[in-house]
Amino acid sequence: MFATSLPSPTTFTLSSLLQTFKKTKTTPVHCSSPPPPPSSMDPQPKRVAVCGGGVIGVCTAYFLAKKGAAVTLIEKSSVACAASGKSGGFLALDWCDGGPLSSLARASFNLHRSLAEELNGTESYGYRPLTTLSLTITESGKQSQSSRVQNLPSWVDGPARDLRAIGSTETTAQVHPQMFAKTLLSKAVEKFGVEVVIGKVDSVEVEGGRVESVVLEGGRVIESDSVVLALGPWSGKFEMLSSLFRVYGLRAHSIVLEPKEPDAITPHALFLSYYPAQGGKPMDPEVYPRPSGEVYLCGMSSEVEVPEDPEQIVGDPESLEVLKRVASTVSSHLVEGEALLKAEQACFLPCTDDSVPVIGEIPGVKGCYVATGHNCWGILNGPATGAAMAELIVDGQATIVDLARFSPARFVGRRRKG
Repeated sequence: MFATSLPSPTTFTLSSLLQTFKKTKTTPVHCSSPPPPPSSMDPQPKRVAVCGGGVIGVCTAYFLAKKGAAVTLIEKSSVACAASGKSGGFLALDWCDGGPLSSLARASFNLHRSLAEELNGTESYGYRPLTTLSLTITESGKQSQSSRVQNLPSWVDGPARDLRAIGSTETTAQVHPQMFAKTLLSKAVEKFGVEVVIGKVDSVEVEGGRVESVVLEGGRVIESDSVVLALGPWSGKFEMLSSLFRVYGLRAHSIVLEPKEPDAITPHALFLSYYPAQGGKPMDPEVYPRPSGEVYLCGMSSEVEVPEDPEQIVGDPESLEVLKRVASTVSSHLVEGEALLKAEQACFLPCTDDSVPVIGEIPGVKGCYVATGHNCWGILNGPATGAAMAELIVDGQATIVDLARFSPARFVGRRRKG
C-alpha cells in the first residue's frame, strides 16, 4: 500500500529490514530451497518491480523471487501499513463457492495451510484453524442462565440466540495479517534476495508497447522487464489503471481489545446479526479472538474518498463507539475495565464495480500487470494471487488458478463508472 512519500527513495538492507521485523519469527523453508546461483550459460533472471507493499504485493514478490526472478518491491510508506495490517485475517475454504472467486479462494486457503507449515505460521503470525459461529445479539436484551443458548462459548455471555456453526477447523482459519505479510517478506529478502525500496512511484515508463522501467519521485529509475501494480485502494489514483477501470475504497472500522483473562477466550470466530437498542436494521460486526490473547472486532463500513496517505486514514468516532458497545454486549470479558483498548482504527478495502478482483496483464502494455480489487478477501486470496502472478510472469501462464475471469481485458470497451 502506498502512503507518505519520502524526499528520496530509501533501500532497506537485509539487516535493517530484519530489525524492522524483529518481532516476527521465521524458520527456514523446509519444503523447497532457493534457486541455485545462475551459471554463465544461464539467462539473466527476469527483473520484476512490484509496486505496493500490502499482502498482494508481498505475496507476488515472494512467489516471483522463489521462481528465480530478481524482484524489487516498492512501497511508499511501510509494509502492510493499511488494510493488510488492520484487517481481521479471516480465512475460509468454501465461502466463495458458487461465485467467480471459488477456485481462487480454495487454492489460496490450501496455500495458506502449506505456508504455515513452511514458515512456522503458528508461532510466526498466529495461524490457527477456527470454529466459526453465526449468532444474533439484541443489544437491549438480557441473558439469564436458564435461557442460555446451548453450545455457546462460555465467554459469550451476552443476550445471544440463533446460534449456528458456519465453519469448522477444516474450513475456517485465521492469521494476524500484518505479521503474515512481514514474515513472508522477511523470508523473501533473506532466502530469495528481494530488494525493498521505500519510495513513491511516479510513473511506469513504456516504450513500443512494452514496459521499460519504474520511475520514483526524486528521479530514481528501476529498470524492469515486468511491473506489477498491486496498489490496493490507491489503484484508483494511478492513471494507467484508473483510465481502464474503477477501484474504490470501502472504509471499514475495527478495534483491538486485550482482555484481563485471555485464557477464557476460546478460538471461536463470531459473525453477528446485531440489533441495536435504538432499533433499525441489524448490523453485521465480526469478532475474531487471536492466539495472542487479543480480540479483534470489525464492521461499520461505508464508501468514502481514499486519502493520498494511509497515515491520514482516521475512523469515524461514532462507528468506533458502536464497535465498543458491541464488544461489551457480546461478552463481559470485553467491557471497559475488563479489557484494554489497544487500537481503534480504520482501513480501506479495494473494491471493483463488478466485485471481482483485477488480476492479469494490462491490455496494450506488454509486461505491465495488475493485481487489485480483492475487497474483504485480500488476506485469504493473497497467496494464490501471488503464486498465479508469478506463474503468469515467469512461465507465461498461471496453472494454480485460471485467471481469465479476473483479466483487466474485461473492462476494454466498457464505459467506466464513477
